[in-house]
This record gives sequence, structure tokens and C-alpha cells, in this order.
Amino acid sequence: MGPKDLEQVLSPLKKYDNPNLLVGLKISDDAAVYRLTPELAIVQTVDFFPPVVDDPYFYGAIAAANSMSDVYAMGGDVTMGINIVAFPDNLPHAILSRILQGGADKMAEVGAVIAGGHTVIDKEPKYGICVTGTIHPDQIFTKGGAVAGDILYLTKPLGTGVITTAHKRDVVQPDDLRTAIQSMTSLNRAASLILRQFGVIQIHACTDITGFGVLGHSSEMADHSQGVDLLIESGLLPLLPGARAYAQAGCLPGGAGRNRDFLQDEAKPRVRFLRQIDADLEDLLFDPETSGGLFFAIAADKAAELEGAFADTSQPLWRVGQVQAGTGMVLIN
Repeated sequence: MGPKDLEQVLSPLKKYDNPNLLVGLKISDDAAVYRLTPELAIVQTVDFFPPVVDDPYFYGAIAAANSMSDVYAMGGDVTMGINIVAFPDNLPHAILSRILQGGADKMAEVGAVIAGGHTVIDKEPKYGICVTGTIHPDQIFTKGGAVAGDILYLTKPLGTGVITTAHKRDVVQPDDLRTAIQSMTSLNRAASLILRQFGVIQIHACTDITGFGVLGHSSEMADHSQGVDLLIESGLLPLLPGARAYAQAGCLPGGAGRNRDFLQDEAKPRVRFLRQIDADLEDLLFDPETSGGLFFAIAADKAAELEGAFADTSQPLWRVGQVQAGTGMVLIN
């Protein structure tokens, strides 16, 4: 479901509150957080989607990494998951076994475990995980809180949507697909652990880049923060190999159009281009990502230290913009 549709669905709902629900529907974020004790909270999220690649094992692993990412974006640790499965009754059971194995193996990378699940019969396969983790109630990364002067960073390149669409159309180069799969199956845990070294005092806002694209999720950060705009330098954004070529060839997923319509709605525009950029690059900014990287704002005086921490552990990191005083817009230069 696109962001505009989701907004329309959620806006009329009556919202119930609980003093221990630290993050919930009141202000949407990557995951829900519920306090159990003064020093312990659970963080929970769910995600599932149809296959983005043909290989069942990698599909399961990608879905798991994508589901787990929300917990890492909040600064939590993954502990367990419950499978969510829709599967046709005319496909071999061995395919579903490989999907589930891919998900279980990815969870096991961090010592987490699949504890059960639920299946239904459907015409199209769908798979994901309801992920549960733990977090300290005082150390939650949220989308809101970016401050003028902060520096913006991204930890994975963009373009998974156009590459997987090219794959569906049988026009993708094998090396490009392999690189995209490697990116989508890479967990955000290592990056999250580095951010936790700086804590919520220095990491003012954090999210992960998934279905709403880099502009959609940065728009949420700008909107949830107070009195700021996010200035993104389009030329600094990292891109997966082949991404621009596939965008030029028109391999754009349907979600890209929905993201663009929502973010550039004339009644309430959320993004503004400060200059004209190449059409293919502009399309990639709206591209719905699968299992994308962390996108975060950090105090400027900690930027050099942060970059050193990522370099010391050989974790990818790109500086992509900055935060400035404003009215909740995303500006693209």
C-alpha cells in the first residue's frame, strides 16, 4: 500500500494509548516499543511481501533482513520471530521449505530464532516475519528529533526496486542482481551497533530506507522533527551498479509512482527540487527499496568520529546531506 493510501486508512482510526507504549500509532515509526521495566522494553515490527527474486532461499533471507531492519533502526536487538506465510497450493512444498530456511538462517546470524508462524493459501507467495526484540527505554532511536546543523548519512546504496523490476522483466545483468541481493541480505545490525556507541544524545533521528524510498522516509524524518528541512545532495547518494541504466530503461516498480504522487501532491508537497537533475536519478529517489540501509542525523561535531568508527569496522557509510532550519520539507540539490 502506498503512503497516501496508508495515510487515508489510518487517519480516521481511534487511537488508544497506554503509558508503557513508548512508540506506537500516535507518531508512526519503524517499530512499536513497549516498556516492561524501567530498564527493559520490547520492540516489535512486522513486514511481508511477494518474491523480489526467483531463488526461494534468497527471497526468504531478504524478507527476514527487511523485517529485522526496523528493530535495528530503533536501536534494538533482535531476539525472535514468527513467520507469516501465504503460499499457493499448487506449488511444491520444497519451495516453501527453502523460503523458510532462508529466513531462519538470516535470523540465526544474530542468535535470534524463529519460534512459530501462520500460513494461509494464496494465489501468490508472500513471506515475512513478525520480529520481536529488546531495547532500553531510554535509548530508542526515532524518526523525529533531527536538529538544524546535523549531518545526514546513509549506510546502503539505492536502487533495489529498479534492479528487481529489471529481474522480473528478464533484462537484469547477473552481476548487478548478485550485488543487489548481497545488499538486501546484509543486516543493518553492525551499523546499528556503531550508532549505539554515540547514543540518542548524538544520534538525533534514525530510520531505515524501505518501501517509501529515500525521499519518503526522509520526509517522515523532516515531518516528525521540529522546525527543520532535510537538504539531500543528490550527487552524493550511493547507487547500486546498473541502477541508473535500469531506471533509464523504464524498469520502475509501481510503488515509485505512488511514492512520487504522495510526496509531490500539489495540495501538500513534501519534497522540493532546488535544481533540475537527470530524470533517471530523480526516479531513483522515489524508488521503493527492499531491505535498504539506515538513514540518520547526527550532531555535526560528532561526524568525524562517526566516520572513523565506520571505517575502523569496514562498514559502508555515505554522507548525503544536512539538516537546516525549515518547515518540514525535504529539499533535493
